[in-house]
Amino acid sequence: MSLTPDTAETLARARADLRMGLPVVIEAPGMAVLALAVETMQAARLADLRALGEGATVAITARRAQTLKARAYDGDLARVALPSHADLQWVRAVADPANDLASPMKGPLQSSRSGDARLHRIALHLTKSARLLPAAVVVPLGDPAGFAAAHQLLRIDAARAVPHLQHASPLHAVVSARLPMAVSDVGRLHVFRPDDGGEEHYAIEIGRPDRARPVLARLHSACFTGDLMGSLKCDCGPQLRGAMAQMGAEGAGVLLYLNQEGRGIGLANKMRAYSLQDQGFDTVEANHRLGFEDDERDFRLGAQILKTMGFGAVRLMTNNPAKIEMMTRAGVHVAQRVPLIVGHTAENEGYLATKAAKSGHLL
Repeated sequence: MSLTPDTAETLARARADLRMGLPVVIEAPGMAVLALAVETMQAARLADLRALGEGATVAITARRAQTLKARAYDGDLARVALPSHADLQWVRAVADPANDLASPMKGPLQSSRSGDARLHRIALHLTKSARLLPAAVVVPLGDPAGFAAAHQLLRIDAARAVPHLQHASPLHAVVSARLPMAVSDVGRLHVFRPDDGGEEHYAIEIGRPDRARPVLARLHSACFTGDLMGSLKCDCGPQLRGAMAQMGAEGAGVLLYLNQEGRGIGLANKMRAYSLQDQGFDTVEANHRLGFEDDERDFRLGAQILKTMGFGAVRLMTNNPAKIEMMTRAGVHVAQRVPLIVGHTAENEGYLATKAAKSGHLL
């Protein structure tokens, strides 16, 4: 029946439940688990999870496991056994690096090396995409259908979920309207919405770009601190304004404003990374300590929007070779890289040096 949620809608519900501190049931043939995000967990629910029996683990990414010196036997993640003495503070300290230096951890931590980690991997993917710390308490379940019905919990079919989690959600155009701007009184704002219930993304069309020629374009990731607050810790605000000014001067361009704050980890986690930077870690090290990769963004979204708007080739304003590689793989020809060297300050000198040394940015 069409009124029944499909897999993408079910996963959107799961993210919302995890953000509110509710557990979800994840199941595959012959196995099932109950998963609860560490960041939003309450002490009473941790106690209820313990009461379900043996085998509870804290699933963390391999990046976080490296910081904690826990063995990641599953490659991209570690299943850390939940000790009998562990309280909510202990569990949160496994997930959150805020006090790592003040309270050297926590172990020795025992990682599971037998059994199947597929359902733990789905739990971690959901916490990441919910913009939470990538950590979940996971407990085996014997009767997932009965347990979910008794507690009114969401059930996730692993086989159906995995393809949705591995691929970017299709975007569809919602609306576009005329938008006169300071750089050009001929402008248009296009809003695109993904099918998976995630953040909307925007395309700002400046002038009347010719679809038959490579368009001057920029993929710009949302940066609340830089774009709106004028932060000196990054070069995002100057890059945004510089790109729009150049498009206005040339009379045509497309700026894609993608809601992938903090290299795709969300504003709250970005602020956690800033706090770690104040402890002496660079931006990449901070992301790793939180359990994230250097860059969690998906630039395929930008290529999808450009193709939907009728653009097949771009002159891409970027210092990031990864964007060029992604656009090419996604079927958009990069006819030229246009450097965008702006916004250098004393405050962001180390940040820019890290981008060049560890992420290959051409500065």
